[in-house]
Amino acid sequence: MPGLDLQLIVGLGNPGAEHQKTCHNAGFWFVDALADRTRAEFRGESKFQGTVANCVLAGRSIWLLKPTTYMNRSGMAVGAFVNYFKIEPTDVLVVYDELDLPPGTARLKFGGVHAGHNGMRDVIAHIGDAFWRLRLGIGHPGNKHEVIDHVLDRPNPEEERAMRAAIADGLDMLPILIEQGGERAMNQLHRRNPAPSDAPASAPATK
Repeated sequence: MPGLDLQLIVGLGNPGAEHQKTCHNAGFWFVDALADRTRAEFRGESKFQGTVANCVLAGRSIWLLKPTTYMNRSGMAVGAFVNYFKIEPTDVLVVYDELDLPPGTARLKFGGVHAGHNGMRDVIAHIGDAFWRLRLGIGHPGNKHEVIDHVLDRPNPEEERAMRAAIADGLDMLPILIEQGGERAMNQLHRRNPAPSDAPASAPATK
């Protein structure tokens, strides 16, 4: 089965120490954990409005990007990066927090809508919707009026442990995605992360 020509992994979050440990920064947590695992180092790149690292996964050189534009302008950084390096959106994975999944759950999918996530809304506005997504569950507070406080708060210790475990599962999935493609990667990740079923998403033909 053909793998994915993955070239860029983007973690979504907000810059600054005050946001570092909040639920909304789960995407940053993921790419930071990947950089630690692969001994990659982030550096600031003003022309991309973000911090950038390069790592090797499954024998492939892959860029990591953390936009520093604040969440609702994340697409500016992603758009600048893919345009500069001429990367196809189908070769991009965006990692972000998901209210509609419980902490400890990770879900891989291709394409789809932003579902109210402001960072994803802006990424789609800049590069379209034909890219891969890894959604990391943070749980929903149960009241729509409490959503902003919830995403900008730090998870409790139990929730954070669950989120870190889901991130580890997502990291373990990446070589499968690169070497064997989206369907195999989804099967492995979702089997290790049982949760309420997602709407089916078809994967594109991989290279």
